[in-house]
Amino acid sequence: QVQLVESGGGLVQAGGSLRLSCAASGRTFSIYSMGWFRQAPGKEREFAAAIGWSSGNIQYADSVKDRFTISRDGAKNTVYLQMNILKPEDTAVYYCAAGALWSRATLERSYNYWGQGTQVTVSS
Repeated sequence: QVQLVESGGGLVQAGGSLRLSCAASGRTFSIYSMGWFRQAPGKEREFAAAIGWSSGNIQYADSVKDRFTISRDGAKNTVYLQMNILKPEDTAVYYCAAGALWSRATLERSYNYWGQGTQVTVSS
């Protein structure tokens, strides 16, 4: 089992920044990729970004590319999502996920473990 704990959400004005953190514990050696997904009110959960746990390869959704940066700290078993130039449409619950093979890292169903989610609200 892998446990994921997210932190860093909050309320920010449009154009502002937030950094989300996701700390992994447990059987972290079983992680191939870690991803961030988000779910806005009334919408399905969608992929935002992913990083290869060992390779460091990165993927982004078009909607966040050039504004969000995913990174990892292997020593701390922690993945970060730096979110800049935030827009009201970025308002969502953000979830950290772990376990997917890199070739399927954009697919929600490919992940075995999920965090509890952290709310990000961007005011206009």
